[in-house]
Amino acid sequence: MAAERKVREVMVRDIAVGGARLTVAAGPCVLDRYEEALTIALTMKELCAEFGFNYIFKASFDKANRTSITSFRGPGMEKGLEWLAEIGSAAGVAVVTDIHEPRQAEIAAKYVDLLQIPAFLCRQTDLLAAASRTGKPLNIKKAQFMAPEDMASVVGKCRESGCDDVILCERGTEFGYHELTVDFRSLPVMRATGCPVMFDATHSVQKPGGKGQCSGGDRSFALPLIRAAAAIGIDALFMEVHPDPDRAKCDGPNSIPLAKAREVLRQTFEIDRITRERVGFSSLDWSEE
Repeated sequence: MAAERKVREVMVRDIAVGGARLTVAAGPCVLDRYEEALTIALTMKELCAEFGFNYIFKASFDKANRTSITSFRGPGMEKGLEWLAEIGSAAGVAVVTDIHEPRQAEIAAKYVDLLQIPAFLCRQTDLLAAASRTGKPLNIKKAQFMAPEDMASVVGKCRESGCDDVILCERGTEFGYHELTVDFRSLPVMRATGCPVMFDATHSVQKPGGKGQCSGGDRSFALPLIRAAAAIGIDALFMEVHPDPDRAKCDGPNSIPLAKAREVLRQTFEIDRITRERVGFSSLDWSEE
């Protein structure tokens, strides 16, 4: 593995991703009801504060990559971005949302603090360039079909387009039909680019298209994967939470029940503390003298 570069702290409003504190990005997969989304934001903010974590509210205004054309996609860009801005203001939190087309970048940047590039789209040059030109920091998910070292070229596109504030996110790799697996080597490999790394726990346990007309998943594996990621060393943790995942209109099978979020964060805190204080994120140099 290449020697790890000094990681650049990415400022998301007043949050330093890649700094001394773990950042948690959590919320529903897609906006459904405003009051419910605000409740999730307020609850997660309180829980993260208890453990000294930074908190960013996440939700999509439109899920453009649904399995079925009839699947619920969200309130749409206009209403969805207004909701996200209102939730950020009412809860006093930073907000991240994903964009799917270059034209959405400049518009979304007026409402949120962090722009996210979906995994399927991380090689789309025009989308990366448009997002980079907004001046907002970016969270880019590694595609399910890409090797972690190949994300260096994605980072290069962003830097050449004017954006140095990039976070790279691991969300699982294709492992046969309807299955994902996580190669945890990807975290230090991507961090060697000098970018902070995020682990997307709930999409990593997704089963893409696994239920025919929609994706499936198994949330019971989310916490074990979070523990493993925290032990290796991550700058940020991404997870979808919902008060009633079985009722969620998107990604319910892999979402963490809001009532279980505190225990997830407690275990994350214990391992993250040890990793930061006793081990550090850098890998040993195994090269021959």
